[in-house]
Amino acid sequence: GYTGGTKDKPTYKEVCTGTTGHAESVEILFDPAKVSYEKLARMFFEIHDPTQMNRQGPDTGSQYRSAVFYTTDEQKKTAESLIAILRQRGYKVVTEVKPASTFWAAEEYHQDYITKHPGMTCHVPVNRFGPETQQAGKR
Repeated sequence: GYTGGTKDKPTYKEVCTGTTGHAESVEILFDPAKVSYEKLARMFFEIHDPTQMNRQGPDTGSQYRSAVFYTTDEQKKTAESLIAILRQRGYKVVTEVKPASTFWAAEEYHQDYITKHPGMTCHVPVNRFGPETQQAGKR
């Protein structure tokens, strides 16, 4: 889906122009009794490259920027804390941390993309935080 922009109900084509301000994104609904926001945020920083500005791998454009869209002050603090840890470890993190705005679901052909497009790849996780993240990924 898309979030962080100014246009209501943006299309993929519009988002790709870079004029809507949206980032391609995933809305995650979770039960904090089962998994913490921190564990999810750590995984986020390990399944994409938070050091690339306006790109992820071969995909380029502002819609591919690294961004965390938070819904609470606690989530904001957690994201900023994890970024600080990564920077202390030498990563030149460019991830934006911004308040969540409306999440717009992407078109149907983008849903379950890897399943619908056999042979396509997804990002390979990079262990940036240590063994605790590996354990979190097993839950």
